Amino acid sequence: MPSFPIIDTHVHFWDGGRVPLSWQAGSAIDRPFLPADLFADAGAVNVEGVVFVEAAVDEGHHLAEADFVRALAADEPRIRAIVAHAPMSDPAVGRDLETLAANPLLRGVRDLIQGRDAGAMCGNAAFRDGLRRLPALGLHFELCILHHQLGAVLKLVEALPEVSFVLDHIAKPGIAAGLRDPWWDEIAALAANENVTCKISGVATEADHASWRDEELLPYVERVVEVFGPQRLLFGSDWPVMRLAISYPRWVEIVDAAIAPLTEAERRLVYEGNARRVYRL
Repeated sequence: MPSFPIIDTHVHFWDGGRVPLSWQAGSAIDRPFLPADLFADAGAVNVEGVVFVEAAVDEGHHLAEADFVRALAADEPRIRAIVAHAPMSDPAVGRDLETLAANPLLRGVRDLIQGRDAGAMCGNAAFRDGLRRLPALGLHFELCILHHQLGAVLKLVEALPEVSFVLDHIAKPGIAAGLRDPWWDEIAALAANENVTCKISGVATEADHASWRDEELLPYVERVVEVFGPQRLLFGSDWPVMRLAISYPRWVEIVDAAIAPLTEAERRLVYEGNARRVYRL
């Protein structure tokens, strides 16, 4: 375990009775997950702060979700920042962004590319126009994609060098299927763009949930350490989704192993220093 406090840049909180979300219905994570649950799961890991990331609530409820988390933060000061959903292709997205930006915890927005036609979405003029609004508001955009969508996202990132992007879950490589290519080369191509930062998060859930082994996960994590370097990496858990495959302390052990060759100062950047910079904590 790190000998210093960490900042987790990717957690979700939800309570379907307060803000509806349907995608996890019937799963092992189909119940409310709130801050007390997170810190209980973290156990001996010293989590100093967390960044909430939108949880794909039902359509039309994204503003209510941001308000819900702001209210949670009033009672739990370790909730340090919010990444909210914003429908970036909507011609009226400017209104939503202004409403969200009034939340003092807001630092970025996300609009899921995963599960959609990445080429059409990333090439859409309205989507790109929405992204161009973000720098003036001091916001970045978080990329939640699957490994086969990297090519389309690379074109997007290269076309918008003025926009800051944060890649979630190392682009969800096909670990369960044993796939490395073309993710292996495409993640390096994405890392060549200085406007992209990468979260080491959500990796175990891309492997077989019941039977993954360390040696299956580590090469992928080590690859992003290699291509992004310690200055553009962020620790994240993807809690509570991670619970489907791994415990919180066990995930920290995996990350520890992957970044062990770094200096202590560099490990601190990954675990908390870069989070302070990217999320302006």
